[in-house]
Amino acid sequence: MNNLAEKKQFNHDVLAPAAEYILQCQRSDGAILWFANGKLDPWDHTEAAMGLAIMGHTQAALKAFDWLQQNQNKNGSWHANYIGEPLQVSDAKVETNFVAYPATGLWYCYLATRDKAFLHNYVDMLEAAIDYVVNQQTPQGDIQWALSDSEQLPSDALVTACSSICRSLECAIKIMRELGTPKPHWLKAHAKLTAALLHKPECFDRTWESKERFSMDWFYPILAGIYSPVQASERLQSRWQEFVEPDMGCRCVSDQPWMTVAESCELTLALVAANRREEALSLYQKLYRWQDEDGGFWTGYNFKNNNIWPEEKTSWTAAATLLAADALFKITPACNVFIQEPDF
Repeated sequence: MNNLAEKKQFNHDVLAPAAEYILQCQRSDGAILWFANGKLDPWDHTEAAMGLAIMGHTQAALKAFDWLQQNQNKNGSWHANYIGEPLQVSDAKVETNFVAYPATGLWYCYLATRDKAFLHNYVDMLEAAIDYVVNQQTPQGDIQWALSDSEQLPSDALVTACSSICRSLECAIKIMRELGTPKPHWLKAHAKLTAALLHKPECFDRTWESKERFSMDWFYPILAGIYSPVQASERLQSRWQEFVEPDMGCRCVSDQPWMTVAESCELTLALVAANRREEALSLYQKLYRWQDEDGGFWTGYNFKNNNIWPEEKTSWTAAATLLAADALFKITPACNVFIQEPDF
């Protein structure tokens, strides 16, 4: 680990190692694994592609979207996990927020490059993916968390997953408007999902124990763009003491002494969205103690046992540090994607 946490300004040289680590995790076919010989899931793969785009590795990011395009199922989805050499489906389950998230990645990379040909190249992939997700929306507005041909899954929805889908729907809507082919039914789906997240808590965690002990359920609705900065700040303040370990970072769950770098970076984004930039910067700077010499970041730290856990450095953790840096330091024109309210 290094002492970059002490730096007050973050320039390209400080951020570049995280992108280099992501490149180390990318295979020649564009697939970005969690780490060498690890698995791939579409959500984290997309997150890593955005990290590459932030640091100017445009061709590598394009290859990541090529992998998604070439491995999309006929119904528009992707499976939850892929592993092996060559990569094979290791989980028949399809998680809807994983299927939606490439829309966020496409919009983010387009804003960073302003290459409209990039959008045209993947528009069919986007339409198929978002239509698949919208088709899983209930009349109440929530979206089924996952589907499988091999097992019976609970009929239920997750706050964090639906919050991610909400932002992805917004990005998809903006992409189609940019291409001159608006999708009114996507706009209706976004409005219904927003209403469910804001006003229908009974739609979530219907068949399992509440997930409110997870920090992501606390701050992900802010990343969905459904709160004003004032409302976002109030939401953060309401459970700050439960989730934030002073001088350390954000806990993954409120009742465990485990902080994670990725959740801390996403909380950084939420703080920026709430116009609490000084707190966001303070939290973000502390995270560089967890960066290793190869540019990767350790996933988390158990502050009760004083040990890194798990002993892995994921590509998506490195990507999360770059997304937070973009929001804080405005590296690319895409810097506001996760921190602004929809303009429709």
